[in-house]
Amino acid sequence: MHARFYHPEEITLGKIIELSAENKHHATRVLRLKNGNPITIFNGLGGEFSAHIEAISKSSTTVLIDAYHNTDRESPLSIELAQAICINEKMDWIIQKSIELGITRIQPVLTARSIVHLSDERSSKRLQHWKKIIISACEQCGRNYLPQILPLIPLAEWLSQKKTPHRANDVHLMLSTKATNDLKSMSKPPGDANIALVIGPEGGFTAEEETAILYSGFIPLRLGKRILRTESAALATIAAMQALWGDY
Repeated sequence: MHARFYHPEEITLGKIIELSAENKHHATRVLRLKNGNPITIFNGLGGEFSAHIEAISKSSTTVLIDAYHNTDRESPLSIELAQAICINEKMDWIIQKSIELGITRIQPVLTARSIVHLSDERSSKRLQHWKKIIISACEQCGRNYLPQILPLIPLAEWLSQKKTPHRANDVHLMLSTKATNDLKSMSKPPGDANIALVIGPEGGFTAEEETAILYSGFIPLRLGKRILRTESAALATIAAMQALWGDY
């Protein structure tokens, strides 16, 4: 696979586009690409474009778009991850790896035991940081659609959205150490099902939060007999779902 670069604008055949400053640095300083070297360009809306380096100067790097490919590397599963916000490094890791595993949408949530509390300004900055992580992960893993990440909201607000009537095929799951259900005992969801998975913070959900989640129609789920850290829980669950129901 050629080096991949995200370009958040319309891309057309035969067009010469200029790489962003960040992509220019990565292409010429890190990857040491030269004039004529092939690359891949995508804009997150589906499909990708073959291109090649047209010109490199101190101020810019331009590429020529050669061909379009309707390449789809999306998982057949539509999975929304509601992840209790955790410290920066863990949250970054969860977002990056969940994108590689095929997640469709990420909703950071604030819970009673969340260690991290962000002001509106810091929350906005973190959201922009997370979007950059998503772009980088898509460049690396070959996805041509950018998964959505939403602004941080309280868990109760997210649950209020999930309590509204939803389609019968949808599946809502909560990872819990008290659960007896496992993925092997569940039937494969229909192909058009939306799967929502909610994961607690480092200290877990409070009893009140677990009750509220169950009241909202979520199925409690446990992976094995061991307790997983929050940075492992979502990734292990998504990987297991991909193995049982997806494209693994």
